[in-house]
Amino acid sequence: MLPERFRHFYPFESRYFERSGLKLHYLDEGRGDPVVMVHGNPSWSIYFRELIKALRGEFRCVAPDHIGMGRSDKPGDRRYPYTLQSRVDDLDALLEYLGIRENVTLVLHDWGGMIGMAYAARHPERIKRLVILNTGAFHLPASKPFPWPLWLTRTPLGALLVRGFNMFAWMAAREGCKRTPMSPELRAAYTWPYDSWANRIATLRFVQDIPLKRGDRAYEVVSGVQATLPNFTNTPLLLCWGLKDFVFDKHFLDEWTRRFPKAEVHRFEDCGHYILEDASAEVIAKIQAFLKAHPLQSAAP
Repeated sequence: MLPERFRHFYPFESRYFERSGLKLHYLDEGRGDPVVMVHGNPSWSIYFRELIKALRGEFRCVAPDHIGMGRSDKPGDRRYPYTLQSRVDDLDALLEYLGIRENVTLVLHDWGGMIGMAYAARHPERIKRLVILNTGAFHLPASKPFPWPLWLTRTPLGALLVRGFNMFAWMAAREGCKRTPMSPELRAAYTWPYDSWANRIATLRFVQDIPLKRGDRAYEVVSGVQATLPNFTNTPLLLCWGLKDFVFDKHFLDEWTRRFPKAEVHRFEDCGHYILEDASAEVIAKIQAFLKAHPLQSAAP
């Protein structure tokens, strides 16, 4: 149960999709063409709460919590593989279950970019618009060193800090906003799902699954997604970027703009990783204007 003190942040009806005996939590708000919002690590669907409120009057807003994240089940490794492939399969299965098969707009953040674009690579005909927020859908740019905090997380000491002390989620909530720091109450809401060693498994496994070299289990999936990106060069694409993100920084933005020269780009010099928190009103207004500027021939009833 979501604690009462967080309900004003998250005034939505919780829904669940059962897959292989596990419950995947998701939000499904509003009616119209679908806007599917895919979060990364260590956040959850709370990240999209203000965007959902702004769009649900015109669109069907769907925002899942990945297995192990948010309000979804948090199984051990024996029950769930915690791989990029499994994440993409989950998203695909959920959208099939919801009957979402056309006129899809994807809103992607953090590792949700790779998950969402892997889904797009499977179903390019379904994807009509892309909103990209501090994420990647390709291998680490050659100009970008792998950040040392992520290296630390992949060591035994880092694993202890993540699972024993919730360090990854705690630091992300504390350092992920630069212009508009999260209040203590909002930071508590972000970290609330990860309240025990067992419930922090996904925040660790996500980082461990980042592929850095051939042979890493997600490497070929990322290579496949990267190879399909030219299929979307004519898809309307909006980039909103917090340039003080220590991971998805200017190097990633430069890679996106190189691959998508037609993209609409908005840079936020004083904002960090959680751009929808740091510059909420501005980014939401940019997204609303982008959707209005690229209307679809609606397939929704």
